[in-house]
Amino acid sequence: MTPTAAAGLILLVGIIILIATSVPIAIAIGLPTVVAAMAVMSPDVAAMSIAGRMFTGVNSFSLLAIPFFILAGVLMNQGGIAARLIDAAKVLVGRLPAAMAQTNIVANGLFGSVSGAAVAAASAIGTIMNPRMVKDGYSRPYAAAVNVASAPAGMLLPPSNTFIVYSLVSSTSIAALFMAGVGPGLLWIIACLSVAVLLYYRYEKGNVVQPDERPSAKVIGITLWRAFPSLLMIIIVIGGILGGLFTATESSAIAVVYCLILGFLYKNIKISDLPGILVNATRTTAVVMLLVAVSSGLSWVMAFARIPDMIASGLLSITDSKTGILIIIMIILLLVGTFMDPTPAILIFVPIFLPIVTELGVHPVHFGAMVVMNLSVGVITPPVGNVLFVGAKVAGLRIEPVVTKLWQFLVGIILALFVVVFVPAVSLWLPEVAGLI
Repeated sequence: MTPTAAAGLILLVGIIILIATSVPIAIAIGLPTVVAAMAVMSPDVAAMSIAGRMFTGVNSFSLLAIPFFILAGVLMNQGGIAARLIDAAKVLVGRLPAAMAQTNIVANGLFGSVSGAAVAAASAIGTIMNPRMVKDGYSRPYAAAVNVASAPAGMLLPPSNTFIVYSLVSSTSIAALFMAGVGPGLLWIIACLSVAVLLYYRYEKGNVVQPDERPSAKVIGITLWRAFPSLLMIIIVIGGILGGLFTATESSAIAVVYCLILGFLYKNIKISDLPGILVNATRTTAVVMLLVAVSSGLSWVMAFARIPDMIASGLLSITDSKTGILIIIMIILLLVGTFMDPTPAILIFVPIFLPIVTELGVHPVHFGAMVVMNLSVGVITPPVGNVLFVGAKVAGLRIEPVVTKLWQFLVGIILALFVVVFVPAVSLWLPEVAGLI
């Protein structure tokens, strides 16, 4: 067996076995990476090279946006923003069929768009909405499924940490990627809303409370005004980036300051809360950055062993059809997403697949929207979907009853994914209009 083949086998078998035995994902990637590097170079050179690549992988000014946006998300979660956004969602869709389910979905979209964090959305919105949905006659598993299914929309709507990671790997404009995520993010929400309405007419109608009182114009105005300061952050961050006032990294720092001021004004954050908030954000940042570091090392070993070239040749030997290649890549990423977080998956697989699809005429920004939406599906699917586990925990349930209600939403979301894949305008129209591509 050649050293290159041995390295590939070590990576494949090692990562699969370690993940299957519930070893933390960073170790499951990092340990086989070091061993595989030793198969193609001497141990001392392998150790020094991997360490250097890990440091280089996180030594990026663009990546500074990630800890800032994480901190902004923690501040929002503790700053009383979720309740205001839920009230705003309720006055917008509270009289439509499946009113409480639609309120949950829209609230998740709003919260996700200001925090960029699916887990935070599932926790903050689920904590408030699950009891309300159960009170109105929805089953607990269904309420949890609605919350879980809609939470990842925030990974697509700007600002998005996942798009920042993709930008780092693909050398694509962060501003263009942020705009490209709007269409897929809205399509994700529409897919969830459509499934909720269909399920309402098929199973829930007559079993759940449907509000019949229309809120007055005054109530609507006051409710939307209370939520406006929270939503204003999106305008400040995205408007500033598009207007050239500041970079994505600088916008993340501005988001932290804005959320902190908002938390103080809402009187939900005190000075004494700041150490705990900073520790919480630091823990999450450490996990993400460790994943970035080990995935950078893995990508370097794979490139050194020419593994991406072999994978590309294998794909093109199956079919040279653009449609066929895209379907194969999407299926691979859907499977990868079920056991790997989006951050390492992007760092590992985008360098492999991006040259292939660009050769076929796919725009890197369009491919970024495809990849992020695809891997967002993985965070709500077993066995390691972190949003699924958080959503079930918030509802006080095991994941099995939630999954039995969730699969119908997954069908709608995957159909929306294929719309994004095969209709480039969904993700490219806004960046083109904004002059970003």
